Amino acid sequence: MAQDATVTWLTQEAFDRLAGELEQLSTHGREEIAKRIEAAREEGDLKENGGYHAAKDEQGKQEARIRQLTQLLRTAQVGEAPQSSGVVEPGTVITAVIAGDEERFLIGSREIAGDSELDVFSESSPLGAAILGLKVGDSTSYTAPNGREISVQVTGVETWGGQ
Repeated sequence: MAQDATVTWLTQEAFDRLAGELEQLSTHGREEIAKRIEAAREEGDLKENGGYHAAKDEQGKQEARIRQLTQLLRTAQVGEAPQSSGVVEPGTVITAVIAGDEERFLIGSREIAGDSELDVFSESSPLGAAILGLKVGDSTSYTAPNGREISVQVTGVETWGGQ
């Protein structure tokens, strides 16, 4: 299996929050799910035991999240949000006219945004890849997953302030 060499930019706050989630899932989370599986196992026939199957499904999702967090934290670049220089880069908030509608969103990892209501687009998404490196006033277009060509004009680039 090839290693994903992608580096993800995170604020210190986001890194600490995710490290705390990983710690909780790796310790108390695993203990709790093991107890639930054992309790369900004691109920008898596993083929028709909904509680057992639900706990096993949850265990699989939890282990996938542990792997995701481990990889993300291992490759994270931790620091302050890049000071906006008017260029689209990971960790900046973008205002753009997309297919005629003005939108405001963050470029980077969903994990940076935390509880923010702001939409987040990965720099490797079709939109993110198309506008990365553009300056305020630049225009481009990208092909959406449905095959449509979508026009984009960058109208603002701001420093991420955490909200």
